[in-house]
Amino acid sequence: MRPPVTILTETDLRALVPLDTGAVDCIRDAFVALATKAVAMPPILRLDIPKHRGEVDVKTAYVPGLSHFAIKISPGFFGNPALGLPSTNGMMVVLSARTGLVEALLLDNGYLTDVRTAAAGAVAADALARPDAATAAILGAGMQARMQLQALALVRKLTGARVWARDAAKAQAFAAQMTAALRIPVIAAASVAGATRAADLVVTTTPSQKPILAAAHIAPGTHVTAMGSDAQHKNEIAPDLIAAAHYVADRLSQTRELGELHHAPLAGQDFPELGQILAGQRPGRTSPEQITLADLTGTGIQDTAIATLALARAGKAGAGSRFTL
Repeated sequence: MRPPVTILTETDLRALVPLDTGAVDCIRDAFVALATKAVAMPPILRLDIPKHRGEVDVKTAYVPGLSHFAIKISPGFFGNPALGLPSTNGMMVVLSARTGLVEALLLDNGYLTDVRTAAAGAVAADALARPDAATAAILGAGMQARMQLQALALVRKLTGARVWARDAAKAQAFAAQMTAALRIPVIAAASVAGATRAADLVVTTTPSQKPILAAAHIAPGTHVTAMGSDAQHKNEIAPDLIAAAHYVADRLSQTRELGELHHAPLAGQDFPELGQILAGQRPGRTSPEQITLADLTGTGIQDTAIATLALARAGKAGAGSRFTL
């Protein structure tokens, strides 16, 4: 007899999987698995719908040892706000790794993607930033910008932050909201340099198609996490910063095609992956003065990991509704 299918809504999932140390540990374990286990992770399937400023990514991965795998469907339609609709949404289908039967539908509207992306930023910063890093700069003022700053606060004791965005009003609102949320001073900066010049940690969270961050903006010893470039036409980081930094990919084959490395003349060189550093296979930061840069394009293993965590917590909590196909 087929097992029942569990349906979890965004409300369910927000209660089950907050952005906390448990989520960070889950994503850290996923990166280590990518370096140490026979993970099956096909290339991202991408569909573009230019007429409606739409893009759809489909990601998946099988991880030996996990009971389930997820197929994540992630649309982004960037004209939606003018229609009174969110620009991103999506869902995850969770299947048994033993039978292939569908066991859950996670109707998260992109929430789990937001959590695992922010958690990946925390993992990268924890692995690569100086232990005493205490000041942050966030470029961008959207939802992921907020979550990246929250995630940094989970792995470093932040004393303050600055934010820059093309829309100064959004930067001001971000600063006020995050000052209240994190109880540290968060200040809106008038320029990228004004945000980054005194920062120990820098995170870029924009959909920019031209570089906004260059080597001249970054002081020695800074860690940079670049997470906005997840498509070939996106580019936040200037090639001179990649050349100046200790560059680390989430998945090298992917960053060569989609990430910041895609735009750099060094794309053909061998670089470490974050999981390899976490597993002790490749060196991370080697000196306090070194600039480190993590290029995070988002991987299917992160989606399988966070979905498996959500389903396990739902089972313990008796959350969600169930039906039989």
